[in-house]
Amino acid sequence: MSEQETDERDHVRQRTNGRDGEQPQTRERDDEQQRTWATGDYRSIGARFLLAAELLCEAARLRAGEEHLDVATGTGNTALAAARRSARVTAIDLVPDLLAHATRRAEAEGLAIDFRQGDAEALPVPDASYDLVTSTFGVMFARDQAQAAAELRRVTRPGGRIALACWTPSGYMGRMLALNTKYVSPAPGTRPESRWGTADGLRELFGPGAAIEAETRELWWRFSSPEEHVRAWCAAYGPTVMALASLDASGRESLVADLTELVHELNTGGETLLMPLEYLEIVIRP
Repeated sequence: MSEQETDERDHVRQRTNGRDGEQPQTRERDDEQQRTWATGDYRSIGARFLLAAELLCEAARLRAGEEHLDVATGTGNTALAAARRSARVTAIDLVPDLLAHATRRAEAEGLAIDFRQGDAEALPVPDASYDLVTSTFGVMFARDQAQAAAELRRVTRPGGRIALACWTPSGYMGRMLALNTKYVSPAPGTRPESRWGTADGLRELFGPGAAIEAETRELWWRFSSPEEHVRAWCAAYGPTVMALASLDASGRESLVADLTELVHELNTGGETLLMPLEYLEIVIRP
């Protein structure tokens, strides 16, 4: 093994093991994040976000042969979309079950993707390794947002791009996540996840020197009725499942009622559900 390879392996090991003085806290956050996203059934949620992943690869002008890293890959939507476009793909997520599902999807399509378990706040890869770094509704849930953004910059090569899909505060997902905090107080100092879906938040996270292009897009959520969506959501979406589990019966009833009211407000489909999910599609050149 060369001296450079040894240095890179040591560097990766340091990031995997946590930052100096923060190992217990990092491990506790990792465990909590794993529990959140392993709860419910994110597979059924992620399957509805396929279009955003495909569009993100197009917006980033992904080219065949590029080194691509997908952060917080979840069920692998964006990693698979990039591999179909002949990129050399590495995909990282904190939750083993989601990685296993993504791996099965890649195998079914005959796609070669290097799936790894890892934390968005301490990516287990060397500096300046990737032409394109992406995250679709993933890295925005990191607890230390500044650290996660710094990691995205760290692993991007000079001249490379960072491409993100992030929920906006004004759309259904941003408002739903804010609703959870009405019932379950976030940790002190926690910033809203939808900060990543705002121009001001992106400038704070990536600095004034970054060239940021952002476009508002919509996915459309379809269910047989608003109530059917709420039932499915409360059973499948980890953050909502965890919020409900932490409440007493009265609190659960109130949260479900507020969520149902929000869904009815945004529904455009009459008795069935046809609801826009607003998000920001972002391409950053650090």
